[in-house]
Amino acid sequence: MRMKKLALKEVIDMKDGKKLGVLGQADINFDPVSGEIQSLVIFNRSLFQTKSELVIDWAQIEAIGEDTILINQ
Repeated sequence: MRMKKLALKEVIDMKDGKKLGVLGQADINFDPVSGEIQSLVIFNRSLFQTKSELVIDWAQIEAIGEDTILINQ
């Protein structure tokens, strides 16, 4: 999957159905030795709030669908 497609997906927590944000301009943390993805970092910005970031460990991802990424936090 290309990053362009991944960036459009919305992240949803499976436990409560809460929408956590869209990957958009997310960062990806890699293990420097193995090259495996360790985590995704989502930056949420809002008009009235300061910038916040959400780190999602790769192991928390349960499914990557057409429009969403389901995680188990």
